[in-house]
Amino acid sequence: MTLQTQFLIKRTAKDLPIPARQTKSAAGLDLYANVTDKVIIKKGERALIPTGIKLALPFGYEAQIRSRSGLAHKYGVVVLNSPGTVDADYRGEVKALLINHGTEDFTVERGDRIAQMVIAKIEMCELTEADTLPDTERGEGGYGSTGGIK
Repeated sequence: MTLQTQFLIKRTAKDLPIPARQTKSAAGLDLYANVTDKVIIKKGERALIPTGIKLALPFGYEAQIRSRSGLAHKYGVVVLNSPGTVDADYRGEVKALLINHGTEDFTVERGDRIAQMVIAKIEMCELTEADTLPDTERGEGGYGSTGGIK
């Protein structure tokens, strides 16, 4: 498999792996906890966990920081602002804002896989103000307006 696009990454924690896919078709690259001491996230609380990497994304791309399904399912630990966005012009360390929705405290240790990162191309657009918008079949119907659950 040949990858078409390459992006620059700088490791600030050389002992941690570069983010990687766990299978060749996975969308997300696992991110690792760059913590010196254990971080305990009490149930109902949140913590900003550094990942030990910095990125240089080109204009028109973002890195989305998302929850890992295993942590969400087993422990109730998710990325709070999921997906979090790393903008193309940001050069600081990538961090994951984790929240513990589980029933017990959760411990993060150095090197734990804590989140995943998806690189996405985004449409750079300009908003143009209008006095009216084109009509649609749905119109202004909001939450739940398209029908029931079934």
